[in-house]
Amino acid sequence: MQCYTELTPPTAVTHALCCSFVAADSRNLVVAKTSLLQIFALKSVSEDVDTTSPSHARDRKDSQPTDRRILDDEGLDQSFLAADVALERAERSNTTKLVLIGEFSLSGTVTSLAKIKTLESRTGAEALLVATRDAKVSLVEWDPDRHSISTVSIHYYEREDLQASPWASDLSQCISYLTVDPASRCAALAFGGRNLAILPFRQPGDDLVMDDFDADVDADRSAPSHTDARTNGVNPSSKTPYQASFVLPLSALDPLLIHPIHLSFLFEYREPTFGVLSSTVAPSISLLHERRDCLSYTVFTLDLEQRASTTILSVTNLPYDLLRVLPLPLPVGGALLIGTNELVHVDQAGKTNGVAVNTFAKECSSFGMADQATLGMKLEGCVIEAFGTGNGDLLMCLSNGELAILSFRLDGRSVSGLSLRRVSEDHRGRVRTAACTCSASLGRGRIFIGSETNDSTLLGWARRSKQATKRGSIGGGPDQLNGADSDEDQEDDGDDDHEDDLYGEEAADLPGQDRRVSSASSGEGDYTIFPLDVLPNFGSMEDLAFGRPMSTQGEGRESMISNGVMPDLELVTSCGSGRSGGLTVWNRQLTPQLLDQVRFPGVRGIWSVSAKRPTPKGLLQQTGGNSSLDLDGGFGIEGGFDRFMITTKESDREASSAVYAITAKGFEEMKGTEFDPTAGETVEVGTLGGRTRVVQVLRGEIRSYDGDLGLAQIYPMTDEATDEEPNVVSASFADPFVLIIKDDSSVVLLECDDSGDLEEVESDVTGKSWSSGCLYVDLEGIFTSGAAGRGPKTGKSNVMMFLLNAQGGLHVYALGDLSKPVFTFEGVGALPPILSANYVQRRSSPRANIVEILVADLGDRVAKNPCLMLRSVDDVLSIYQSFIASSDDPSTSTEPTLRFLKVLSPQLSVTDSHTSDDAIQANRGTKLRLAEDVNGYCTVFCTGAEPQFLLKNASTSLKCVSLRGSVVRGFSGYHTANCERGFVFIGDDDTLRVAQFPSEIATTETGWSVRRIPLDVNVDALSYHEDMHCYVLGVSEKVGFDLPKDDEFHDDWTEEDIALKPEVDQGSVKLLNQATYTVVDTYSLLPYELILCVTTLSLETSEITHARQSLVAVGTSVSRVMDQAPRGNIYIFAIIPVVPVPGQPETDRRLKLVAREECKGAVTAISPIGTQGFLLAAQGQKLMVRGLKEDRTLLPVAFMDVMCHVGVAKTLPGTGMTLMGDAVRGAWFVGYNEEPYKLTLFGKSGNKLQVRAADFLPDHEQLYIIVADADANLHVLQFDPEHPKSLSGTRLLHHTTFHTGHPTATLTLLPSTIPPSNTETATDTDPPTPPLSHQILLTSPSGSLALLTPLPELLYRRLSALQSHLISTLDHPCGLNPRAYRAAPPTAENVGIHVGTGGRGVLDGKVLGRWVELGVGRRGEVAGRLGLSVQEVGEDLRGVGLLGGGGGGGRGLGFL
Repeated sequence: MQCYTELTPPTAVTHALCCSFVAADSRNLVVAKTSLLQIFALKSVSEDVDTTSPSHARDRKDSQPTDRRILDDEGLDQSFLAADVALERAERSNTTKLVLIGEFSLSGTVTSLAKIKTLESRTGAEALLVATRDAKVSLVEWDPDRHSISTVSIHYYEREDLQASPWASDLSQCISYLTVDPASRCAALAFGGRNLAILPFRQPGDDLVMDDFDADVDADRSAPSHTDARTNGVNPSSKTPYQASFVLPLSALDPLLIHPIHLSFLFEYREPTFGVLSSTVAPSISLLHERRDCLSYTVFTLDLEQRASTTILSVTNLPYDLLRVLPLPLPVGGALLIGTNELVHVDQAGKTNGVAVNTFAKECSSFGMADQATLGMKLEGCVIEAFGTGNGDLLMCLSNGELAILSFRLDGRSVSGLSLRRVSEDHRGRVRTAACTCSASLGRGRIFIGSETNDSTLLGWARRSKQATKRGSIGGGPDQLNGADSDEDQEDDGDDDHEDDLYGEEAADLPGQDRRVSSASSGEGDYTIFPLDVLPNFGSMEDLAFGRPMSTQGEGRESMISNGVMPDLELVTSCGSGRSGGLTVWNRQLTPQLLDQVRFPGVRGIWSVSAKRPTPKGLLQQTGGNSSLDLDGGFGIEGGFDRFMITTKESDREASSAVYAITAKGFEEMKGTEFDPTAGETVEVGTLGGRTRVVQVLRGEIRSYDGDLGLAQIYPMTDEATDEEPNVVSASFADPFVLIIKDDSSVVLLECDDSGDLEEVESDVTGKSWSSGCLYVDLEGIFTSGAAGRGPKTGKSNVMMFLLNAQGGLHVYALGDLSKPVFTFEGVGALPPILSANYVQRRSSPRANIVEILVADLGDRVAKNPCLMLRSVDDVLSIYQSFIASSDDPSTSTEPTLRFLKVLSPQLSVTDSHTSDDAIQANRGTKLRLAEDVNGYCTVFCTGAEPQFLLKNASTSLKCVSLRGSVVRGFSGYHTANCERGFVFIGDDDTLRVAQFPSEIATTETGWSVRRIPLDVNVDALSYHEDMHCYVLGVSEKVGFDLPKDDEFHDDWTEEDIALKPEVDQGSVKLLNQATYTVVDTYSLLPYELILCVTTLSLETSEITHARQSLVAVGTSVSRVMDQAPRGNIYIFAIIPVVPVPGQPETDRRLKLVAREECKGAVTAISPIGTQGFLLAAQGQKLMVRGLKEDRTLLPVAFMDVMCHVGVAKTLPGTGMTLMGDAVRGAWFVGYNEEPYKLTLFGKSGNKLQVRAADFLPDHEQLYIIVADADANLHVLQFDPEHPKSLSGTRLLHHTTFHTGHPTATLTLLPSTIPPSNTETATDTDPPTPPLSHQILLTSPSGSLALLTPLPELLYRRLSALQSHLISTLDHPCGLNPRAYRAAPPTAENVGIHVGTGGRGVLDGKVLGRWVELGVGRRGEVAGRLGLSVQEVGEDLRGVGLLGGGGGGGRGLGFL
């Protein structure tokens, strides 16, 4: 069988919600990305804004501090080009950023989010209702003691007895959504088409009337509408925050609710009240003359005790195209009904006001509406959100990316009209939105817009009004400023001081470029919209191609690949839609941008040093005592460039060190200094005394130098009591201290005094035995005793010392007071999921042998989190993130305490589990290297056989990003004038490389190296042409559709004249140069012709010489009107070299049309077939094998009638095996014979299997077929003519169905680079474990990459047993069942002949990957139940790519 592993998380935002979730005084953004739940906080930060740069609002990783040389001559000349912004170039602006608090992978697809205020919660904040497919609701709250969500209850409404009628639609075919009463009295889940589940919540006065009520006795348990709501992990006798839920059919509310469309709870009612938009007949465009205004809006009030409802009002004869009910709070009130052509407001008295936004509104409805048809808007898929200013204005985001403002004209509390206006380009800055799916108002001038196809954006807004508003309007009074950057509003914030604590600092200011909108050009009450932050989205991945990077082509390519400097291939996928469309380039590992490389034979360690030169006599007096003067010579504090590089190397004779000066020419060895190269091996290098002292830690002594490497002090490491000379193992610096760890488990703490001399700090702590330790500068006061989380501290008390003893106890000391530890964690060796001071490990439990400890800040300039990193002797790195929890013992103390949460546990390299004592001692060195500023990231680099960065930005979780290359022996941060915020590393090839992070590369979102290429068009298909090193793209743009004027049967079409034309896709072929990723040529197609497929294949171009040429085949479809049959074309292009445009060397190639064949029917798929250079085309309802003739026509040689439109056509390379897929008739397995030319049907699947994507998966002697349907399921089929149920192979055997949770866009067969497993638990009679040869890469519109890997039988059995144990052992967010989530019961009509056995399904790599969450003791218990050791389980998981560093389980994709 197979194992399904998600390589990257989904990035498409499907739902968003603003609530106070983490704390009662917090404001959080909750985001759902299909099956990923993320919780963000808002943080106001001050950043440098370069207003002359059009891209200064990009993601925070691209926002660099203003260069200190910005005011040189070149900078002034550039500023004169834009005089109006010259003074703003280096300004600082307050802005709001999203900071990730936690993310949780769910075993379910989120369908709705809602907030609810319960009577009691752990934090006093709001709880969260999460609705998942098909009809499940989970009530969760924040648990501060675990820094995670806690599931209060899960409510299940998928029972068969809850279905109203046998002819009702299946739950999976219905849309379920959640709505909550604004007063938190109840929640309602609409599911199954006509069912409504009501979940009441307890209110403060319920105990007075419910004491005598027993739900188990008094409630009618036999009623099908009664549903129990059970609490997870809570005593059943205790009161839950909710009451017993019940299910009501909508027909019980009103028999006329036959076709419900949407419902929502309304504001400002004493009892729970909701409005329902419905119809007695199904709305139909084709029957518009009979069902013109057939909708009605009815408001019901709900009696929760009696489970009854009362109709308050009903409005009939509403337009047929209304789709949604949006409740509005005061001062507007009522509800806004959203249609496709109009907006209708209904107040609490039933009074209606509407506005038509296009000409179709009046033509399709007789409902009275204000006419704003000149706007020409299309409201399909629009998102509407309130500004939250108190005037009732709404922000509307249309599907084409336009923004509009909806205002209400009030007459007292009655709405007298609606007004809609667009936001002009001058008032929307660099905001680019398209196809939005959700929104959330975050208050204080911030709105979040989520999208499934484009980036999700946190928007800021501002409104300036200089004149009094008209009577009857609530658009703001005189001199009123509404928005985040309101100066006058900030002056009046004296009464709202509590909001400063709620939202942090002042709300986000308008960036400098947007503030330059003059008041004269701004109309009264105009809004200005600007971006604050972005959540990148890498969907929709409709097609992919593998290309060969340009840097690996030409001479020396093989040597570069062998050294691991460049990848062999790159993965390119389509992303975005409309104006935000483009490409995404993926690489599993980070390929650094190399600036220089130098040979350093034998070097094992490197350290770059930034030190201040000694101040010359008299300079301090001449500068008036200003010691921070920056003269580029390193005299002052601001001279932060690195000046030296110290290296150490080992040889057969002895170890030595060397020092090099960093100059503009490179590295020059320094001589004539007091630095002694023969002093021995260097262990660590750092600076103390404000960078006035360079400290070199050697194996046997410590040497201190001044800024010019003049020797100032030698501190020997000899033990005075025993005269022994233990070697130094590691050292840690935190100005003014340095901590020394020796190989005899003794430590030495030294302090640099005011004169620069090192003095030992005497304490009882240093006299004890410690195996490892480090220093950490606690600038935020997180580790300060008795004041955790109360703010930053200064002085020596903010330097913390972490010491780990041999028993696994971690002791934290503040160096200002070494009398007692600040915190003590005794169970560190057990590596528990949550590390707390009260955690006690059992004596018999095993513990990890930890050899290195490091505490460091990880993050970017927006947010950093202190992390505890523990490396064991087998090179498994356990990373813990600190958080503040409530007191461990509330009975003795109420002060908050410090805890650590395990967030990541990668394996850095493969080591022998039976390690000797000498090997353990040798492995105690430093492999974790801290770099405080690498491209704006505070990161830790892990040296060794699998080098990788630990990276995190404010809005993402911690990721391991592998550095491309082989073994890295030394690493250091590197900051010079030629390489700002870069790094240097040296590998086993003795080459030192100076590098930076590549520009425009994102790594923290997915753990992969990702580059976005904007094209501003929608990419439908793409292919790579290897000979010419370019990509061929099939793109489309929206154009207005005109009826054919030459139709002889419709003369009236020539007279058509409408203002709002329907839009269709207009396709074209573009040629993309791989070197620069720019479009160099475009071939325009016929009007309304759309590209369906693009394929590069080797075609035979001559029937005489049988010559082959690499050509590009394009399949298209021309669709005009419904009563005209579509037709298609096959285009054959050659890419030829041409003379480039002067100054544009990338334009040296062009598209040349070789052949064009018109077909009867759309050409939906093209694939190479056979060995003679032919192509297979799916045209109309036929499969056709064609060959290119001498006269440049395509000659058909074989065909097959399939009676369906084939959407997928794949061939197995080197064979004549062909796979076809159709959305109606399932999958077909066809064979192709060349003598004679013939297509033969071998086998078929079930007739109703909806094939979205398909491909072969050969597994040695077995041939599997993987099919992805439209319901996010993977079907594993097999062609086995020897099986008795296959009817001699005419029926494809169905083995299992696996639910992925993400709709699959493409399936691609790839070779696997995973080596065979080395596990030696099989008996002598067992066959050897064969290597993994093939795998399938899956792409999803949600932006997720996944891998389907076949497993040997023995390995599958082990991992299947492990998965069962993990499912029953681990806690699952929202109380969801992973086994039920992945299992999709097959039906005979969908899959045909099912031969799978129970329990033998596709393994879930997400569950197996959670093995690292277990502590050491729990791992041993689970492995013991399987009859294996912990090391054997780890080798099995690593064998399928589930353990390791960066790449997210993609070890099988070594060529990326």
